Amino acid sequence: MSEPKAPTPAPGDTYKGWLFKWTNYIKGYQRRWFVLSNGLLSYYRTQAEMGHTCRGTINLATANIAVEDSCNFVISNGGTQTYHLKASSEVERQRWITALELAKAKAFRMQAESDDSGDDSTPPATGQGAGSRNSEVQSTLRTLGSKVEDLSTCNDLIAKHGSALQRSLSELEGVRLGGETSEKIRQVTERATLFRITSNAMINACRDFLALAQTHSKRWQKALQAEREQRVRLEETLEQLAKQHNHLERAFRGATVLPASQSNPAIDSKGPVSGKGDASDEDEENEFFDACEDVQEFITVPADPKYHRSGSNVSGISSELGMDDGTTSLDEQSLASNPESPQSQELVPVRKRRTRIPDKPNYSLNLWSIMKNCIGKELSKIPMPVNFNEPLSMLQRLSEDLEYYELLDRAAKCQSSLEQMCYVAAFTVSSYSTTVHRTGKPFNPLLGETFELDRVQESGYRSLCEQVSHHPPAAAHHAISERGWTLRQEIALASKFRGKYLSIMPLGSIHCIFEKSTNHYTWKKVTTTVHNIIVGKLWIDQSGEIDVVNHKTGDRCHLKFAPYSYFSRDVARKVTGVVTDKDGKAHYVLSGTWDEKMEYSRVMQSSRRGENGADGRQKTVYQTLKAKELWRKTPLPEGAENMYYFSTLALTLNELEEGVAPTDSRRRPDQRLMEQGRWEEANAEKQRLEEKQRTVRREREREANRAASPSEEGKESADGAEEVEIASEPSETTYKTDTDETSSDLSLSTETLHGSHPPAYSMEGPYGAPVKSGHQDNYKSMWFEQLVDPVTGEPTHIYKGGYWEAKEQGNWDSCPDIF
Repeated sequence: MSEPKAPTPAPGDTYKGWLFKWTNYIKGYQRRWFVLSNGLLSYYRTQAEMGHTCRGTINLATANIAVEDSCNFVISNGGTQTYHLKASSEVERQRWITALELAKAKAFRMQAESDDSGDDSTPPATGQGAGSRNSEVQSTLRTLGSKVEDLSTCNDLIAKHGSALQRSLSELEGVRLGGETSEKIRQVTERATLFRITSNAMINACRDFLALAQTHSKRWQKALQAEREQRVRLEETLEQLAKQHNHLERAFRGATVLPASQSNPAIDSKGPVSGKGDASDEDEENEFFDACEDVQEFITVPADPKYHRSGSNVSGISSELGMDDGTTSLDEQSLASNPESPQSQELVPVRKRRTRIPDKPNYSLNLWSIMKNCIGKELSKIPMPVNFNEPLSMLQRLSEDLEYYELLDRAAKCQSSLEQMCYVAAFTVSSYSTTVHRTGKPFNPLLGETFELDRVQESGYRSLCEQVSHHPPAAAHHAISERGWTLRQEIALASKFRGKYLSIMPLGSIHCIFEKSTNHYTWKKVTTTVHNIIVGKLWIDQSGEIDVVNHKTGDRCHLKFAPYSYFSRDVARKVTGVVTDKDGKAHYVLSGTWDEKMEYSRVMQSSRRGENGADGRQKTVYQTLKAKELWRKTPLPEGAENMYYFSTLALTLNELEEGVAPTDSRRRPDQRLMEQGRWEEANAEKQRLEEKQRTVRREREREANRAASPSEEGKESADGAEEVEIASEPSETTYKTDTDETSSDLSLSTETLHGSHPPAYSMEGPYGAPVKSGHQDNYKSMWFEQLVDPVTGEPTHIYKGGYWEAKEQGNWDSCPDIF
């Protein structure tokens, strides 16, 4: 098996591992992850599914376990469920049989003890909730017992009074009276006889009910007790799985993938392992395709053995095939991006930075406390509490794109543009690795807010972000490295709320320029989707396509982020890509996941002889060399689940530093209070900042309107009456649907209201000509200026210089007071 051999478990221990389960005659045995706990045997497709999707469960208390041969065994619960399982070896099969028999014996013993318990036995409480349910059951049983006692008393009284009545009537019958009186006595006697018969019937029915209740009272109590204990066990199991899910997932991702020779031969014969560890083996063959499933655009197969010459000298092979210019290839470079490698440990930080922040407080969120403050207010003016946030701003989240800056450092050393493209593509994917658990919303920056990340001494780069626009909200980012690369971007966000999930579409291009080769790369970000907005646990997915383009050489890398699908046979969060030259010829194939790692494979040959795809066209088949690791995610620091799942870099972003600008995000008071766990004070401070920004913006727009001459206003009036109407009341109409810089915590919702807006870079206003709507704002950013990008032709904000010089001089007189 692909997991270490565990010792024989003791009764009650959780036992887990890989087994092969028979599915059908087409697929045969398929690899599944089995978990034995609390007398239940459950299985999953992968270890990652343990947190949300169980494929089947069987109760061992009533199950039969039969051994077929040296490796096969069968588990059945009487016909409704039957698992035909196969272990990798006889020893492994015996370990599972021993664990299953022990678990079955314990489950059967627990059930027997429950059946033998008497009426007076008090079931053990496993917590406050269990004790409450136990009290309710006992109270119900006491009430039923009281009613039965009353019924027994009535039974005795009816028998007593019936006998007395019968005696009285008998005595009356013996009295000698006239004939009329004797007739009446006879009638009374008949009626008394009927009463006796009826009473006896009722007495017999009551006696039967009493006997039945006394006979079955123990059985009823046992049944209730068994149901209660079963529910408690299920709740404990779910709670245990929820607590262990994060640890198992982190351990699985951090585990070293075993060589192919140590895995099961039946699986190895199907092809090379795809890089998701144990989960990848079953992804090659799994359940049938779903009708809506995305089909792969290409297929990779191992290259012909003739390409694997001694030493796998790819540079020589590339020269023979005319696929390279003789420069150093990827295979000859050190590609180990693992944080444990010596290369990544060469740089020792000059300054020791913090490794922890205060733990996230466990504050309950009262929706009424939010809604009662929203009555009668405009949507853009509703204050959202910091409970939905994380103590970082959007500018700091943009700076987190530089988490794996080493990829750009290595790309700068490449002499081949195609090899350089592989590193740039891996860098684009790595920027999403920090988002997998980050469900908290970053603070929306104030207009003019900045954030600097100076890592020249440690990492050779420094970056600057500034919020350059508030309608639509947009941030500009510029980073430069001493190792020969520059990264810049301007990002605005659009969003669509679909009820169950929220889609966030980043708008704008990212540019990466290398000084030595002058290669200029651009790409855009994919769509981020936040699921379970209303009900359930929040989780994030990335989906879409990215085209990384080298505008100098024409090289291109097409990356595809596969959306998560419950019925998909692919690995979750899968990313695939192909690097092609200007003629469309493929040179490298990239594969991996955006939350773990990326690998590359050199393409030796390609053909169109694959099976027809969903669109009727043939798939491209690439013959590649063995895949090698290009990038791997650094494990999260210990205790990250209590620190908003921050990475090592994210923990340092809000650390106080001397000499930063007064507009830096580190100086933002509401964000600082939230980090310290003082959320109530943070909410009050947040509302103060919002109101201050509204006041500043109104004053700025009034000055812009006063600066406009009367002749220009009259000319605009002639062009359209609507403009005069909007401009006539700037303090009312202008702000009615406008989103404030900080109150745009609701921007994900208010953007939906403004869904008719085109993308940010095609809007008027801060880009190009002024907006002709009476909404005038003369704001200009401090450190960036708006220019038309010569490569993409898009209006964008580009760093104009002066920030780092002002920092050296300690002169921040030109910075506004935004906090």
